[in-house]
Amino acid sequence: MPLVDPGKPSADRGEAAGAPHRPRAPLFRADLRTLSLLGVLAALIALGGITEPDAFLDTGNLQLILTQASIIGVVTVGMTFVITGGGIDLSVGAIVALASVWATTVATQEYGFTGILFTAVAVGTGCGLVNGVLIAYGGLVPFIATIAMLASARGLALQITEGRTQMVTVDSVLDLGVKDSYVLGIPPLVLVFAGVVAVGWLLFNRTTFGRRTLAVGGNAEAARLAGIDIHRHRLLLYLFSGLCCGIAAFMLVVLSGSGQNTNGNLYELDAIAAVIIGGTLLSGGRGTVTGSVLGVLIFTTITNIFALNNLESAVQQIAKGAIIVLAVLIQHRALRGRDG
Repeated sequence: MPLVDPGKPSADRGEAAGAPHRPRAPLFRADLRTLSLLGVLAALIALGGITEPDAFLDTGNLQLILTQASIIGVVTVGMTFVITGGGIDLSVGAIVALASVWATTVATQEYGFTGILFTAVAVGTGCGLVNGVLIAYGGLVPFIATIAMLASARGLALQITEGRTQMVTVDSVLDLGVKDSYVLGIPPLVLVFAGVVAVGWLLFNRTTFGRRTLAVGGNAEAARLAGIDIHRHRLLLYLFSGLCCGIAAFMLVVLSGSGQNTNGNLYELDAIAAVIIGGTLLSGGRGTVTGSVLGVLIFTTITNIFALNNLESAVQQIAKGAIIVLAVLIQHRALRGRDG
């Protein structure tokens, strides 16, 4: 089997290591996938404008959609790397919860804005480090390792809060969530999201790290033979995911003004759903940060439309589950067609 040079860009960001060269067609598929997602998003916006024109198209509601998408969006960027690299992280929601409550303890808030931000990022990154070590060097299956982290982080978050909500008293943190802090009408959290997406896109598409992620997810053995340290790379993937969770936790603290052990509930479902519908293969080896971002915007818009139309949250979860199944079926069909 021919090996892939990790230092050279692949003809297709989705081809597994060692796959035959197929010029032009992969690029067309990527463009078509992105255009399809943009079409779905446009259709949802039109639907929202038709069903609840005054409420949905209100500037405040559109800002709310972007703000809500920003928090889960940052988590999704990290999840995109993990899944593309052939892994899975079911602990992201619990890590966000633990980081948010640890960052809002009385002792932490004594250090002000810097203390809260540093603690949230450090806790998230630390949890990602534990996941990475257990998976990359401990030999644990990602599903088992991250499920264990999910249970542990949720339990520790509950122990820290004792079931109570921890209110933020640092004005410099709370001020980021008010309209006076908006930049040209754009909430600061959206700007943070845009920055994380930009960094993630550059890492994925313009660096050796992104190419190695594709190689490890597509064919780990071929990547190892090509000189990639797959253990270290897997560790870095979960470290990056934890970092994104820590940033998202700080953003959630800013938005809610509090830390709760229930924060980040079902974030793992939302992040995985956005990644899959965006075009990243659940089995690894192909991914797209742009598609994942569009997936986040699609799901956030769906949730907002459902809420404006007074549909129950249970209906929202059923719809998300159906969309995930449909996206996976489409992926399998596309792969069979390509291989055939």
